[in-house]
Amino acid sequence: MAAAPVWSVDPRTGNPREQVAVESTAEEIDRVVRSAHAARPALADRSVRARLLRTAADLLDEAREHVIEAANAETALGPTRLTGELARTTAQLRAFAEVVDEGAYLDVHIDHADANRTPPWPDLRRYKIPLGVVAVYSASNFPLAFSVPGGDTASALAAGCPVVVKAHPDHPATAELCASVLRRAAKQVGLPEDVLSLVHGFEAGVELVRHPLVAAAGFTGSVRGGRALFDAAAARPAPIPFHGELGSLNPVVITEEAAAERAEQIGSGLAGSMTLGEGQFCTKPGFVLAPAGDAGDRMLKSLTDAVSETEPGVMLDHRMRGAFVEGVRERADLPFVEAPITPGSGGDHTVSAGFLSLPARLLAADGPHDLLLEECFGPVTVVARYESDDEITAVLGRLPGNLTATLHLSAAEAAGEGRGAELLAELTPLAGRVLVDGWPTGVAVAPAQHHGGPYPATTSTSTSVGATAIERWLRPVTYQTTPEALLPPELRDGNPLGLPRRVDGRRETPAS
Repeated sequence: MAAAPVWSVDPRTGNPREQVAVESTAEEIDRVVRSAHAARPALADRSVRARLLRTAADLLDEAREHVIEAANAETALGPTRLTGELARTTAQLRAFAEVVDEGAYLDVHIDHADANRTPPWPDLRRYKIPLGVVAVYSASNFPLAFSVPGGDTASALAAGCPVVVKAHPDHPATAELCASVLRRAAKQVGLPEDVLSLVHGFEAGVELVRHPLVAAAGFTGSVRGGRALFDAAAARPAPIPFHGELGSLNPVVITEEAAAERAEQIGSGLAGSMTLGEGQFCTKPGFVLAPAGDAGDRMLKSLTDAVSETEPGVMLDHRMRGAFVEGVRERADLPFVEAPITPGSGGDHTVSAGFLSLPARLLAADGPHDLLLEECFGPVTVVARYESDDEITAVLGRLPGNLTATLHLSAAEAAGEGRGAELLAELTPLAGRVLVDGWPTGVAVAPAQHHGGPYPATTSTSTSVGATAIERWLRPVTYQTTPEALLPPELRDGNPLGLPRRVDGRRETPAS
């Protein structure tokens, strides 16, 4: 049977644009993974890896016009958004080059033999080594920053791991273009092009996670798809780490005092965050606990006014559009749920933004309204109106794990008065990033960033954004009583590579 064609589709019309490729067969997956596995030794040199990442960033910048044009045609995200996303993507590649240059990620520890300890210590030297071939599953909503040249790929290459990317069906032409740029970057710095490969098709994704030479996987997508791959990774004869970002409600708590102080500002800010990118950000605030009463009413009026001014927009594909329209209908049909601004179909190819509202007490225990505690991908949020602090606590206790949790406080509460600290403590177990007086959309690529959270937000405790994302693709190994001549250079006395290290319990930082 001939392999199925892979089409690039215009989300604005639902019509095919061009055939980009054909779906990868099991035989092709095997060949690609074996070629990637054979390329591992070529990535051993840290300086070459750093050059690869910087060269990839430079070449993507040079191809900016073509990359943005291709991504816009397949996602309808618009040139402005995609220009920013490409800048973030290239900055991320360069940031990981700096991580590689510095070398602190190797986490080098050296403890010399000490016969005076009880029991005596042998000579022990520990650092981290790359796992091997990494499978990366592209995200639908970020065709650049969380796809072929995105954070999973950048961090895996930085760690010294070859990458095989499974393209997302929503932007296959963009994936092919970016893959060709990264392969060209590899060739320019003297590496095999197979340090980065691309495959297409649903079955290719399954074959990839099951391949015995794939050592780890990174995924961004739905709970259903991610959980299936996660289970497949765990069911292998030799299970592998699966770092999946699956779904997040990103709850927001607005105190009564905060609403009384700046209801209009909070309402308009919420509208901007939950409609950004047609509500297709993984950090969209999808659930809000707001006070009943006058202050909450003013906040809702501000939210209503701001959302009313939002024009209908195009989602990433018609399947997601259909799921959004149906998901909103199911939620709006629940008893006691109101829709001040009805979200849903904005036309044959578009959706309109809106929000749903109900009393928070209906969510304090199991019941038919539990559907409202599940993510609905698209421009909608749920506002639960609470009448007491106990209702806040009861509802928060029923929420699943999240990427983010947000707390809006009054000036006095932010200064330590009232329940601010207590509410912050209640939100902290729910998410990997906790915000105060801000909005969660927008994830800075910074060393202190954490983009992850309790399940189902992610399947591991790691981050997919920021410098420590590299840790996902490494494992520690210790050498004991190993002759100096046989040790890796990173672990030899004298620190020949000039690495940050801890030697006999003391931090050793080489002179800059």
